Amino acid sequence: MKSDRLKLQDALCKLIRMPNIEQLIAKELSLRPEQIANALELFAEGATIPFVARYRKERTGEMNEIQLRDLQDRHAYLTELRDRQTIILQAIADQGKLTDDLKAKIEACLQKTELEDLYLPYRPKRRTRAAIAREKGLEPLAEAIKNFNRSNINTSITQEAAKYISEKVKSVEEALKGASDILAEEVAENAEYRAYIRDQLRQSGIFISQIKGSHPIGTTKFEMYRNYQAKVKTIAPHNFLAILRGETEEIITLTLDFDEDRFLAYLESQQIKTKNPTLQQFYQDMLKDSFNRLMKTSAIAAVIAEKKAWADGESIKTFEANLRDLLLAAPAGMKPTLAIDPGFRTGCKTAVISETGKFLEYQTLFPHQSPAQREQAARIFRNLIEKYQIQLIAIGNGTAGRETESFVIESMQGMKNPPIKVMVNESGASIYSASTVAIIEFPDLDLTVRGAISIGRRLQDPLAELVKIDPKSIGVGQYQHDVDQKLLKKKLDETVESCVNFVGVDLNTASKELLTFVSGLNTTVANNIITYRNQHGAFRDRRDLLKVPKLGAKAFEQAAGFLRIHDGDRPLDNTAVHPESYPVVEAIASDLNVPLSAIAQASDKLKTVNLKKYVTEAIGEPTLRDILRELEKPGRDPRAEFKSVNFLEAVQKITDLQIGMELEGIITNVANFGAFVDIGVHQDGLVHISQLANHFVSDPKQIVKVGQVVKVRVLEVNESLKRISLSMKL
Repeated sequence: MKSDRLKLQDALCKLIRMPNIEQLIAKELSLRPEQIANALELFAEGATIPFVARYRKERTGEMNEIQLRDLQDRHAYLTELRDRQTIILQAIADQGKLTDDLKAKIEACLQKTELEDLYLPYRPKRRTRAAIAREKGLEPLAEAIKNFNRSNINTSITQEAAKYISEKVKSVEEALKGASDILAEEVAENAEYRAYIRDQLRQSGIFISQIKGSHPIGTTKFEMYRNYQAKVKTIAPHNFLAILRGETEEIITLTLDFDEDRFLAYLESQQIKTKNPTLQQFYQDMLKDSFNRLMKTSAIAAVIAEKKAWADGESIKTFEANLRDLLLAAPAGMKPTLAIDPGFRTGCKTAVISETGKFLEYQTLFPHQSPAQREQAARIFRNLIEKYQIQLIAIGNGTAGRETESFVIESMQGMKNPPIKVMVNESGASIYSASTVAIIEFPDLDLTVRGAISIGRRLQDPLAELVKIDPKSIGVGQYQHDVDQKLLKKKLDETVESCVNFVGVDLNTASKELLTFVSGLNTTVANNIITYRNQHGAFRDRRDLLKVPKLGAKAFEQAAGFLRIHDGDRPLDNTAVHPESYPVVEAIASDLNVPLSAIAQASDKLKTVNLKKYVTEAIGEPTLRDILRELEKPGRDPRAEFKSVNFLEAVQKITDLQIGMELEGIITNVANFGAFVDIGVHQDGLVHISQLANHFVSDPKQIVKVGQVVKVRVLEVNESLKRISLSMKL
């Protein structure tokens, strides 16, 4: 007979012979195995997802970023699972308990929970009641009782138990109790039973929440969860996270209700074979003890944890979508900008920012104190506009925002070509102003002035400025502090990376923070790029990147296509065309008899290009199509055209609102239950999911997005609770 060590070797060999991870993922993601294998090979070579998605379409069969991230996540999970399988097989083999059947079950596992269920009986554990019973020598009695049950032998278990009375076992009752403890643990460690119970809890369980008695009706924000019930399988993610938050704050109690008799009936159907009434009763009591003492609590905890992970995932997806919309918001453009961080008592911090984003000057204006100070503030304001030829005015939408907007409108009256005035969402600006990044950039400025600069730059180019701020501080999340923080950071970082590379980065003006998110770069290399830029002047050629310390050939390959050089020595350096494809573009230009510098103006000729003529082993038609699209509009910004919201001048605070009033606003946050809209009254209103459209809406993100300008109608206003209900059904 084979030793356990040889059995282990066989198991590991079989793991290798099993359908491999690539084949498994291909089936799950409905892709071809070669697509998966090629993408994983590229990742192993150090390629990033943005690079693979854009420049290696031929290798992956045009997999997009979402598919590539799903692949990366699933591959990491299955790799961890396989590693854990190996460890568990080794551990069980070392105990001499690795059977062929157990080995096959472990090898077939595709979920970590199922794998741990199989390992549970063999896992080192504390001194349980079953362990104590075994120490007393009662395991043979438990085996005898199992045999009586299986064989339907009509034998007295009392007489059998009497054989085990000893110094350690004082009575028949103690012997039977010990045998019951052993059998109860065996039942509780049965992977099939545990899976059944969890599945039934998922399918038929009901979450019930209660508000603790110390919180009378109407005294808590969790009021809707008083006597609240929802099925486990249908509860909304935001509802579940809200309940868990209330539980953490010791306001809510959460229970999971289920039909216990149904579970016991299932266990009895699986376990009880005897027709002996005494033995039947013994088994019924044992199974009830096993379920209540050893299975129920862990099963409930597992389902709650599973549901929490699901709710976290859904919440993070919403956060990702909102963040992406915010980062990709239309830029107003790099124009001379006057940025105002409004304030009453402390004044309005006003910063002038150049068309390159450079800080030039600041003033503190006091338009809200007295008529004399207001007039003085207006003079300074108009002088700044004239002195710097201001084209944009950015006003923070926080405290005193609308009042400051009125001052700006009043002060610009009579101007021939007044600047464009825009209310800017200032969420996160105060976080940035006190950050290390801001202190390093502006060490001699007050943090309120830094905040004004951030507001102005956010209007000029939202992406370039927002990358400096922790996404969790931007204010577009849903229960962001309650979800898995490690997963949240990972997904938000991926979103920022995706957005930065989607838009592309100006190599000669980009900040360290922006460069850090470029494919293939890191903080060290980003710093080195800026140092090189400061020492040698603006980059004129993408190839000069190879002169930057620690930026080698691989980093260049990954980054070059996403870095733009305006007015450089090579026209293609201002496009998304990768340097590795320049020879193909040069061949196309030559065949069309058009110089590279003028190829963008030859759109009619570009439409006549026969792509098949230029296909090579490395560059196929998908990449060639991308190249032609880029040549038609070289260096184009893929973001939408800028549009600002026009708040109603007569509505500046919540008391100005009237039921039925129609207003223009801007979406500030999208949640599973609806969308929040800034209508210019210092308190966002909520458009419930049922009020988003004249038809059924299952997902608010299909209707609205962060930054979108919308028209709404006021449904209800609660001044005491500062709640505004809005509708987009006009």
